[in-house]
This record gives sequence, structure tokens and C-alpha cells, in this order.
Amino acid sequence: MKSENASNMNELIPISALIGDRTYRIKIDPKDEEVVRNTLKTINDKIIEFKTLFAGKDMQDYIAMVMIWYATEQQAGKSALLEKVNLGEKLDSIEKLLDNHLNQ
Repeated sequence: MKSENASNMNELIPISALIGDRTYRIKIDPKDEEVVRNTLKTINDKIIEFKTLFAGKDMQDYIAMVMIWYATEQQAGKSALLEKVNLGEKLDSIEKLLDNHLNQ
């Protein structure tokens, strides 16, 4: 297993991740590059939006606000998916009841 992990590390590509006013050098899987870059763009766009809405804060405040916003968005997406699954299960149950009723 150790050699498999080492092999995966060799396949990672370095990118510069700009968040706010700092650049971080990170390594990512090449297949994730587009998602990572889109996420970074979303984060930086939100930082600019929050800087406009809440003038006078420092960069750390804006980054914290964006991280809270981003985490909340992720949780909201999971909740919506769960509601969709629950609705699907309820509809399946109703469909079975109707089928049983019609077949009697």
C-alpha cells in the first residue's frame, strides 16, 4: 500500500491557489484541477462581494465570512438532496399502494 500512496503523490500537479491576498502552493490531482480552480474563483468572488457589503473589515474577516457562507451552501445542498430522496421514497410508497389497490 505504501508504494501505491507514493505513486499517487507523484501524479499530483502543483498549482498556485490565490485566496484573498495570499497565494498558497498546493498539489492536486490533475482531474480535480477545474473543480479546484472554479472553487477558488467562487471564494475570491465572494470575498470581493463581502468587501463591498462590509467595508472596513480585514482580509481575515472576509475569508472567515466566505468560509461560513461556503460551508452553509454545502450543507444546504446536502439537505436538498436528502429531501429529494425522501420525496422519491414517499412517491414510490404511494405508487405501490395505488398498484395494490388497482390490482385487487
